[in-house]
Amino acid sequence: MKIQIINGPNLNLLGKREPEVYGSQSFEDYLESLRSQFPEIQIDYFQSNIEGEIIDKIHEVGFSFDGILLNAGGYTHTSVAISDAIAGVTTPVVEVHISNIYKREEFRHKSIISKSCVGMVSGLGLKGYQLAIQYFR
Repeated sequence: MKIQIINGPNLNLLGKREPEVYGSQSFEDYLESLRSQFPEIQIDYFQSNIEGEIIDKIHEVGFSFDGILLNAGGYTHTSVAISDAIAGVTTPVVEVHISNIYKREEFRHKSIISKSCVGMVSGLGLKGYQLAIQYFR
């Protein structure tokens, strides 16, 4: 089984940025624990602050991987193009958010990408990635 994790803008700052919201662990450190929890699953990781690169990665893996976990960051609320990319591939996508988007600013309550995803995990911290992987098992 192959799972692609795609993290969007500013998620490269996990562990440094707003630790009261996002925690104090870097994603790279968390990724190692995910891989040890799921040794039978190939877990690939990609992060970009650039919308087009996220779309390119969805296109690249969207017909050959078993699942995609996408935390589109701020693009969740603005990117019709990412939503269209998800709709255009056959690999199912689970939307993941570290924070609870419904407890944040009003503009974050609307996800443009949700309609193209099979589901969403929101507000459970980094554990949301683990739960999303379990969906694909």
